[in-house]
Amino acid sequence: MTAPPRSVLGRILTDLGSTLVEVVAGEPDPTRPVGGVLIHDPQDEPTRLPDAVVLGVGVYGADQVAALVERAAGLGAAAVIVRSPVAVDGAVKDAVTRTGIPVLGLTPGASWAPVATLLRSLLAVDGTGEADDPGEPLAGDLFALANAVAALLDGPVTVEDRNGRVLAFSSRQEEGDEARIATILERQVPGEKLRILEERGAFHALYRSDRPVYVEGVAEKPRVAIAVRAGGEILGSIWVVVREPLTEDRERSLAEAAKVAALHLLRRRAGEDVEHRLQADLLATVLEGGAGAPDAAVRLGLSDQPACVLALAVTGGSSAPDRVAVGHRVSKALALHLAAIHPRTATASLGGVAYAILPTASDEPALRVAEAFLGRIGTRVPAVIGIGRLAMRPAELRRSRSDADRALRVLRDGRSPLRAARLSDVYVASLLVELGDRMAAEDDLPDGPVVRLRAYDAEHNTALTETLAAWLSTFGDVIAASAAVHVHPNTFRYRLKRLAEVASLDLTDPEARFEAMLQLRLGPGPR
Repeated sequence: MTAPPRSVLGRILTDLGSTLVEVVAGEPDPTRPVGGVLIHDPQDEPTRLPDAVVLGVGVYGADQVAALVERAAGLGAAAVIVRSPVAVDGAVKDAVTRTGIPVLGLTPGASWAPVATLLRSLLAVDGTGEADDPGEPLAGDLFALANAVAALLDGPVTVEDRNGRVLAFSSRQEEGDEARIATILERQVPGEKLRILEERGAFHALYRSDRPVYVEGVAEKPRVAIAVRAGGEILGSIWVVVREPLTEDRERSLAEAAKVAALHLLRRRAGEDVEHRLQADLLATVLEGGAGAPDAAVRLGLSDQPACVLALAVTGGSSAPDRVAVGHRVSKALALHLAAIHPRTATASLGGVAYAILPTASDEPALRVAEAFLGRIGTRVPAVIGIGRLAMRPAELRRSRSDADRALRVLRDGRSPLRAARLSDVYVASLLVELGDRMAAEDDLPDGPVVRLRAYDAEHNTALTETLAAWLSTFGDVIAASAAVHVHPNTFRYRLKRLAEVASLDLTDPEARFEAMLQLRLGPGPR
């Protein structure tokens, strides 16, 4: 497995999401390279930029869209974007089929200039998953937007995500009230205020309306808020401390600001998603081994020190979607926990399992780290962690991952009371799991005493298999075994004699006892 291309059409479509653009004609090739962004001008001869995305500003109607597709084909473009709703008729379909250039529709209300900036930002993501001017410049843009809104509306402003986390804020916050000051200091709306807003239906009104909502009675001073949305998706909100409801002109200004904020938040999310996918790709390359593993390890900063692989999974009886959601949150928590321990940890979710590569001198510290993390999240999250052997070189991380997977399988199946374990801690149980898998795959379970006992129990509604399991588990101690299955010792002795007859099992033969114990461990029933 190798690192994916840096800029391809499939990634651009995924990052922008259906909330900003949608395919209206043609079948985009997700592997098609994207080389840049061109803004269409019918009066100018365009600069040739191979594999560009062409923005059809001011292009309306089927004839103009078809002409734009033909012109883009002459430039070697990868796709064209025009404002939705897009008129698609036979001429447009013919042009798209002939040229192979798909037509994408830009959601109504999105401004072209920020969209062009957003596309160029996505294309600027380099091999480390970071944009040429990401992070702080982006945050700076949001802070500048907050200050601009504050100047327009004459009140301190915050830009928040859906969970009440403050993404940016304006100056003049001292003009707010105690609740606003607490929000800025904590970078989070206080939980009590969120609860009151929820109880009073403020969020319900906010997310149902595309206009500003006036909120009073929650804090000392009233607020005006507007949802930040892209298409039908709510990305966050803008909150302004005010003295009275806004005038119509100021409401329009706030609504325009929300559209700009939506593009900033989409760009932020796209950049985070790209970085997470890139790290997942690199981590998978390292864990799978092969020719690309050493280079991937270098890019992750893991090439010059020993490390262990940790594999975390969520267990329990919750539904599959719930397990996925909980697993995603726990994976993020694990990444944060490990980053505080070592700056060069790498974490990503692959196939429903959160894998982490932890630089360490031995597997003992890795076990302590895993136990400490599980101790912090407590029993409210049913998670287990398998730990692989120490890998001295990147090429050995594949084997460490295999060990972690084997240990994790035992823990997920409930064959050990541990929540975190190395393969050496559950080695015998792992062998039994793998032997059981082989026997099940090959239908290779031999006839024997335990098989005969289970068949007899099923036919006569007896508990001879349970009796045998209890006796073997207590090393032949009838008193302890009878107590374990809650029967009188004499009754237990009778059952023991009876099961020996039914199964043709010589309980005095150590080989026969071992075979019976092995079959009990491999098959269904008491272990």
